[in-house]
Amino acid sequence: MLILKILTVLIILVAILCIIAAFVPTKYTIKREITINTPAETVYNYVRFQSNQKEFNQWLQYDPNTIIELKGNTDGQEGSILYFKSKNIKTGEGEWKNTRLIKNQQIDFNLRFISPYVFTAGGSLYFKPQSTDKTTLLWEFKSGKNWPSNIILLFVNMDKIIGGDIEKTLKNIKLNTEKL
Repeated sequence: MLILKILTVLIILVAILCIIAAFVPTKYTIKREITINTPAETVYNYVRFQSNQKEFNQWLQYDPNTIIELKGNTDGQEGSILYFKSKNIKTGEGEWKNTRLIKNQQIDFNLRFISPYVFTAGGSLYFKPQSTDKTTLLWEFKSGKNWPSNIILLFVNMDKIIGGDIEKTLKNIKLNTEKL
């Protein structure tokens, strides 16, 4: 009888969580921007090359022993892929693919994480000239969780977890491109 009561309570709890998850967003977007005292063309031409990511990407800098390989199309072109593998949990293993390039304006990318977490994300980098020698760089990161695992988004602040590293990456881009 006690086992039946415990089982009933567990089924009710799972049902409640599934119902709540039906009303929780499945997608999230994180945005950060920075103003860089460099022309948009210079910033764009620096960021579009996967081979430069080790210099500015905060996640790749967590582990100096991160294995990096360039795959796919020619570096700096649509379809170029940066493969990375690290023992550091914040870096992990995955691929960053440039999916669309609009010269001096936009880079769209897909991220595929293999470990320690398996998920995909996407996003865009927007290069907005403010003057001939000043650019605003906007990073837009998009991901999510399918139902019913999206319930975790009620308890985990993805903006807080990911946003700081995006800000550090943007600061690295600013520092590096202002030296060019």
